[in-house]
Amino acid sequence: MTETTREIFKKYQVRKNKKQKRAFIEYVNHLASKWGYSARVEKGMFGARNILIGDISKAKVIYTAHYDTCPVLPFPNFITPKCIALYLLYQVGIIFGIFAAVAICIGILAFLAEALNLGTDFTFWITELAYLGLLFLLLAGPANKHTANDNTSGVTLLIDIMRDLPEEERDAVAFVFFDLEEMGLFGSMSFARKHKREIKDKLLLNFDCVSDGENMLFALRKKAKKYQTAIETAFQAKGCFKVDVAHKGVFYPSDQMQFPCGVGVAALRSTKGGLLYMNRIHTRRDVIYCEENIDFLKIGALELPKLI
Repeated sequence: MTETTREIFKKYQVRKNKKQKRAFIEYVNHLASKWGYSARVEKGMFGARNILIGDISKAKVIYTAHYDTCPVLPFPNFITPKCIALYLLYQVGIIFGIFAAVAICIGILAFLAEALNLGTDFTFWITELAYLGLLFLLLAGPANKHTANDNTSGVTLLIDIMRDLPEEERDAVAFVFFDLEEMGLFGSMSFARKHKREIKDKLLLNFDCVSDGENMLFALRKKAKKYQTAIETAFQAKGCFKVDVAHKGVFYPSDQMQFPCGVGVAALRSTKGGLLYMNRIHTRRDVIYCEENIDFLKIGALELPKLI
């Protein structure tokens, strides 16, 4: 584990409130300055603060990762990028289960309110507060203190690439640390709107959850297909790692969806039947950080700009 990675796990693993984000931004700016990069913070919608490093207009490829932290939940965000029906079924099941549980609680409270003659207004406000409270917990509840995969892995990977990228090759690469991915991709949405012309046909690799699983998925958006050969050459499978560069029948919900030439990069586990999945993020079980994953992706990321 690199010195910067140890520092991030020790001091900056939780990046949710303004103070925590400010401290992380200052740390990244310090590293950028130390290594000779130009860095700036760009504000976006709903208070998003994206960290931009390098020249977006000159770069051949943009490497990104979201740095904000999700709320801790009692259930994982279960993702199956190449089995979209199962992913949607799980999401619907989670939503149905949550609202069913809240509805049962509201029913009990309504029964008690009626028994105590508290009136219909009391029942109405209890219902409204219950659903507002649920929404708050899902979007802005207590931070998950365990973010090894989601997305400390992506953050530390970008920093490792920055450190090892030769100075003479830095004009070819830009880096963006997105804010507010967990709240609804607002950081990347703001960046995409502000830099629409600059990034129209530019390759963007978004590293989100890359440290738990030996199956490396590169989910290409339609216009990124022209870069498929370069990606496959730069990130060749080796050892225990399997690489899947896909542009059809794949859905990975992350920031790359905002960009015409976006590529979502994720590490996935596999069942014996070959189903690729992710199953620990958003919970206290998100503690797997495989350094070999980071090294594998870093080497490929350093090679890719030479092939474009």
